[in-house]
Amino acid sequence: MAETKLMKGNEAMAEAAILAGCDAYFGYPITPQSEVLEYLAREMPKHGRVVMQAESEVASINMVYGAAGAGFRAMTSSSSPGISLMQEGISYLAGAELPCLIVNVNRAGPGLGTIQPGQGDYFQSTKGGGHGDYRLIVLAPSSVQEMADFVYLGFDLADKYRNPVLMLSDGAIGQMMEKVTFHPYTVPEKNKPWATVGKPETRERNYITSLFIQPERMEVHNQKLEAKFKQIRENEVRFEEINTDDAEYIFVAYGLSARICQKAMDLAREKGIKVGLFRPITLFPYPYQRLNELADKTKFMLSVELNSGQMVEDVRLGVNGKIPVEFFGRLGGMLPTPEDIVHQLETLMQHHGNR
Repeated sequence: MAETKLMKGNEAMAEAAILAGCDAYFGYPITPQSEVLEYLAREMPKHGRVVMQAESEVASINMVYGAAGAGFRAMTSSSSPGISLMQEGISYLAGAELPCLIVNVNRAGPGLGTIQPGQGDYFQSTKGGGHGDYRLIVLAPSSVQEMADFVYLGFDLADKYRNPVLMLSDGAIGQMMEKVTFHPYTVPEKNKPWATVGKPETRERNYITSLFIQPERMEVHNQKLEAKFKQIRENEVRFEEINTDDAEYIFVAYGLSARICQKAMDLAREKGIKVGLFRPITLFPYPYQRLNELADKTKFMLSVELNSGQMVEDVRLGVNGKIPVEFFGRLGGMLPTPEDIVHQLETLMQHHGNR
């Protein structure tokens, strides 16, 4: 039976990790996601699971590597500077094809920045923040409910493709309290014949590595990864549309920005402006094709972000020059109001001669 609770986003995510069968969590405290470690340190041992506060984020991600390599559902979480420290280990995980869940409760930067919410980690998350040719599946929740739901989805996708999954949240969604319903979930049986669990007599040894000294073998391995990423692009695109059927203008936003844009859309429609909202749920794979289709019946799109302009580049790639794509952002942990966004929309409408 489904259970509904009032919880913080970070705590809802942690509870969902337990229900999703997370075997091991390794992390290091950093605002605004420290509640994840605190919650799991209190609750996970009750289920016989492993929780360890590592000495650093670098240690955390390499512990995830070890647990995932042994076939366990492993997870870590951090916030922006901590995720930066994990980039080498994340590249190793992707190169070794190890499934795991990584959560970034994004705060504003660059540098140490502030503990307020931001979306400046978009490039780092979607373009591969570490070295080499690799991709993470990136999920962008916009509510406490999705903070929980995407844990189940993230672990399932990680296991399906043997690839790390990143949930890109932010400090506001992680800290806000909302109702969240935990739906029944059946933890899948462990079926990972590639895992390093000891060698029975019935098979050869399992090797897990991302190191191939011979360039010919390294190229073959990269080609195998690229084929997998292509499959992910074809099968795992997710997005939400609101009022796009009759929209002359479209806000494009993810996460917290999408929540603010939804209110801005309502205010604009009260003024008679036909505007819709397009919310990417997967930031990789990105919904380029659907944006391209919407561009056929839209005057322009406005990408609203908490950064200096990052996702807007993907919006422009999707539109492919059919219509103008504009940008509106706030920096340093500052949030736009719905009224700010409507004002920007009206300014752009006058600029493009649409009113």
